[in-house]
Amino acid sequence: MPSAKPRPLYERVVGRLEALIRAEELRPGDRLMTERELAAKLGVSRTSIRQALTALRVRGIVEVRHGDGIYLVRESSDLVGSLAEGLIESHKHLPAINEVREAVEPKAARLAARRRSDDDVAAMRAALATMREEIAAGQAGLAGDAAFHRALVAAAHNEVLSTVYEQLTPGLDQSSQASLVRPGQPERSLREHERVLDAIAGQDEEGAELAMRLHVREFSDLEMVDRGDR
Repeated sequence: MPSAKPRPLYERVVGRLEALIRAEELRPGDRLMTERELAAKLGVSRTSIRQALTALRVRGIVEVRHGDGIYLVRESSDLVGSLAEGLIESHKHLPAINEVREAVEPKAARLAARRRSDDDVAAMRAALATMREEIAAGQAGLAGDAAFHRALVAAAHNEVLSTVYEQLTPGLDQSSQASLVRPGQPERSLREHERVLDAIAGQDEEGAELAMRLHVREFSDLEMVDRGDR
């Protein structure tokens, strides 16, 4: 069996933060340690702590009050878990996943065109090179596809967007896989990615958003064909 995909670092830090909250017997309304203290306590960088706190804030567990501190809003045991848990366990959810994709990724592409660095562009080019090699080897290009979308979201330089995207990654990967296994789709997807990247590299915000919108909309159209809706 293939080895399980390692969890992103921030997810592991989230788990350790939740364990720390339980160990300290904190209750809603209590103040947590500072970012610096949490980083030292858990032995991770402040960036990882910040990403984990963002995830906990999105889930309604903590509130970050600037100039005051980090407060526990509700206990993590009260919540159902991350956005991905329990939601994305079968293909029946693909239409909903694709709707989220249409809402999130075109905006990410626009922001990436505005904010991308040379390193961001290089990361996206490397991802497409990987996808190209996979396709040439007769594969679906899944690894390169996933790397491209993650690099694009990272290029948007929006911490909340990156955290939400990571939480939805299992479903988004499932959506991509359902599309890329179709004959001819890997090559089409690669060409669409190249158009998106060209617009981002040229800092064409409208062009990047439109190219990504057309790309992700194809997922929805293909899903409708599979369901016989047209």
